[in-house]
Amino acid sequence: MGVHLSMAEAVKLGLVAPEKKVSKHRSIKTTIDGIVFASRREGSRYEMLKLLQRAGKVLKFELQPEFVLQPGYRRNGRWVRPIKYRADFKIWWRDGRITIEDVKPASAYRTEKYRIKKKLLLARYSELNFVES
Repeated sequence: MGVHLSMAEAVKLGLVAPEKKVSKHRSIKTTIDGIVFASRREGSRYEMLKLLQRAGKVLKFELQPEFVLQPGYRRNGRWVRPIKYRADFKIWWRDGRITIEDVKPASAYRTEKYRIKKKLLLARYSELNFVES
């Protein structure tokens, strides 16, 4: 009679390598300067922004800026968390523009959640120059 192991048990014993999780957009995480980016495309944009900063076209940029779309509140004594939107970059350009940038894959599938949050962001922060690249 043979011994039967589940896949989880085989992984735990080191007999089988664990399966790598695939992101919902099939992007590959990339590490640059010790920073983990959600995709190669986002990492490439970071490197481009560093070059533009060295060239003097970009004054500064921020990674993962967060915007409150709806503040948190209490309801029936319970705390309801705020709704937030996190972009990929906030860029201050030499000419005075400030852009909020979200890096998307060429064939990006924009989830319903993303589309709703983007609409709320643009409604609440109408002065923002929002760019999808």
